[in-house]
Amino acid sequence: MSETVLNPASEPVVIPISELLPWIAFAVVLLVAIYFVGVEEGATSIFPGMYVHEFVHDGRHLLGFPCH
Repeated sequence: MSETVLNPASEPVVIPISELLPWIAFAVVLLVAIYFVGVEEGATSIFPGMYVHEFVHDGRHLLGFPCH
């Protein structure tokens, strides 16, 4: 029988950080938006009062987050 040697067909692709930065920025903005729409209220509130809650109130209901 012949012996088969497996060689990788190609090298792994190196993605430069400059191509990743827009995706990282998008993920951060998305997570911050989800936080403010879904969690910014009560004990986890960053800003005092109900200003943020009232500002995103309809968006909460649209996305299915309970708030009252």
